[in-house]
Amino acid sequence: MPAYIFSFHNTCYMCTSFSLFSMYGVNKHYGTPRNPCVPDRVPGGSSSGSAVAVAAKLVDFSLGTDTGASVRVPASYCGILGFRPSLGAVSTVGVLPMSQSYDTVVSHLGWFARDPMILNRIGRVLLHLPDVDPIKPSQIIIAEDCFRLSIIPSDRTAQVLVKSIENLFGAQCVKHVILGDYVKGKVPSLQHFMDKGNEDQKDDIPSLAALSSAMRLLQRYEFKNYHAKWVTKVNPDFGPGISERIWDAIKATGENIDFCHSVRTELRAALTALLGVTSITFIVKDHGILALPTTPGEPPEVQANPATSDIFFSRPFSLLSVAGSSGFCQRTKSTEFMRNITLEIIRTKTKNHDS
Repeated sequence: MPAYIFSFHNTCYMCTSFSLFSMYGVNKHYGTPRNPCVPDRVPGGSSSGSAVAVAAKLVDFSLGTDTGASVRVPASYCGILGFRPSLGAVSTVGVLPMSQSYDTVVSHLGWFARDPMILNRIGRVLLHLPDVDPIKPSQIIIAEDCFRLSIIPSDRTAQVLVKSIENLFGAQCVKHVILGDYVKGKVPSLQHFMDKGNEDQKDDIPSLAALSSAMRLLQRYEFKNYHAKWVTKVNPDFGPGISERIWDAIKATGENIDFCHSVRTELRAALTALLGVTSITFIVKDHGILALPTTPGEPPEVQANPATSDIFFSRPFSLLSVAGSSGFCQRTKSTEFMRNITLEIIRTKTKNHDS
């Protein structure tokens, strides 16, 4: 796998290749980077090489891209820290887009680290933020239904998180929400994406599955607008799974696209209200955090059947689409393998909230 290593003030980072449209990080052309945490499992993608370099302690930090979940998933699967900035926090001028509505910074940039201090330092450089003291959150909301979706018992996830919050900030800081019900009631445009036959399913959250459907439809449609001419002319040799998703995107129509945009607008308003975030001339009055699992379980095996892997593809996106569709920033923190807790830090159109 091609890589270039640079150093800066005794801190090293590596630039690696990655596989577009791949949540698993499997690379047909250069080989799949080996997940240091669980070698027989995929590292997650598309920024697989970047995450593996950090997890294997080859570098202190690395950069990745995140349009759908390509920083958050590999951070989760490799047991490291990952950060996806808010939409618009860094300019995308001059960047070749994949999906304009979801590309989040230069080359839709995100970053990885093992050390939270290094993760913080990289963010301050990329976001042009000064050093400030840590800010106490006004509330941390536990998405109870999302934790129930995880295959990891709640006594190893949500309960551990609640105890930690109470020790750090006090019990009054902890709030609870059934996120699926809240989103369903506050985002009426989701009705156009709801699967009427599966509203009572126990292995997913219907409103968040609908949110995922809307997000992926808009991504496919925008990808087609930008890249269909090149794909159809060149017919590149894409890997399994990636090829199918790209050709599905090329076939995407404009049906329901307006509703996709409405979903994003309504969701931003709903989460802003939930977290109680207000901002006056760049002075943040409230800092709300929404906590939920990054992914519902362990990564699939490297040699897993692609048809079986579709299960691993659809269910995580129900969780990942919350930050992806709202445009809010998201940090993935892995306390240990398969105990992954994502904190979605809500902001209102000022990059200061990403701090």
